[in-house]
Amino acid sequence: MTPRLLLPAAALLTLAACSDSSPGAAPAPSTAPPPAATVGAPGSACELPVTLGLAESWKPKAVELAADDPLAELARRGPLTMACEIDAKPAGNIGFLRVWTGAGQDPRAALQAFLGTDAVSPAFTDVTIGGKPAVEVVYQSRSRLDDELEKERAFAVPTAEGLVAVVLDSFDDVEHEQMIPAYELAKSTLTVTG
Repeated sequence: MTPRLLLPAAALLTLAACSDSSPGAAPAPSTAPPPAATVGAPGSACELPVTLGLAESWKPKAVELAADDPLAELARRGPLTMACEIDAKPAGNIGFLRVWTGAGQDPRAALQAFLGTDAVSPAFTDVTIGGKPAVEVVYQSRSRLDDELEKERAFAVPTAEGLVAVVLDSFDDVEHEQMIPAYELAKSTLTVTG
């Protein structure tokens, strides 16, 4: 498999992702280690209506684009806007956990709009995250760079300030599997604060 290019948000936003997917497998049981840090609280790298645990050496950074920035529209998918990206490179992987926020209270509808028509038959699962009714989706996307199908997953949870979605964006399927514990850690430690 030829790996797809994975870039920080500003560069990533210049590439449109197109996916053609088939239903994915159910999420693996959590094998996440204890969090090394948290993000989301006031004063943290990304202030969010949730807090979540970070795997060791993963580095969060707020995504802030002015409304008139040419890339601003590319930072929006469906009702969600990218708010934070948590870089796996310092931990030895190529990829990100990206946190998206937006209006609304329906996590399934938000994820469906987020995926658009790029995901074919994604597998949605009703779950409880942070004590809230949430939705997780496992799917595959087709890279425009090499036309390979690659594993993807995301979850969305409602808060008093709207929806929060966490998306695992990995370089390829090998990186995806290696990064699942960090994704599961974020999911299992998420606390709604707003």
